[in-house]
Amino acid sequence: THQKWYNEKSDYQTFMVPGILAILLTMVGSFLAAMNIVKEKEIGTIEQLNVTPIKKYEFILGKLIPFWLMGYIILTIGLIISFVIHGIAPASNIGILYLFSGLYVFCILGLGFLVSNFTHTQQQAMMISFFFMLIFILMSGLYTPIESMPDWAQKIAWSNPATYMVDAMRLILLKGARWTDMTTHMVIVGLIGIVFNTAAVFTYRKKN
Repeated sequence: THQKWYNEKSDYQTFMVPGILAILLTMVGSFLAAMNIVKEKEIGTIEQLNVTPIKKYEFILGKLIPFWLMGYIILTIGLIISFVIHGIAPASNIGILYLFSGLYVFCILGLGFLVSNFTHTQQQAMMISFFFMLIFILMSGLYTPIESMPDWAQKIAWSNPATYMVDAMRLILLKGARWTDMTTHMVIVGLIGIVFNTAAVFTYRKKN
């Protein structure tokens, strides 16, 4: 005999919903960041900002904070819907979930800003963002367990920030992970976020 610990009814939705919440944050964060700055390029308001004494990191930070807060709002709405419709509630401290999600949104927004620095139209930004999102989703372990992937695919998967978010959502919502269980995930996602946002600051071209 055996006992099922984390999904007692073997409900497919219970397994999928946490991962879908992670992908929702991924898509919203990357598309919002990329499309917003490119739209300003198209309508010309970015030029008005470029002639001000504002520093590049201040510009990126000013763009990041509103979308970062929006990510929390989207996460909260998603958690409420998952509880009301599917009966899924965090099995551990919800503070862990919000802290990790904040790090992840910071990371994904950095990628979106990075994409926006190298594109000039919203169509370009959307297509490039979609390309990255497709890789992130397929290589995140959402649909296919990472352990069943070939070695080369596993290496790509574990360099993918979405992998850690999907895994973290399942660990926190279903397994009741503690702070110590999430330390490695937090450090890796935080480092990737620093790389993305630092690259976004340095590649942003401010013309006077």
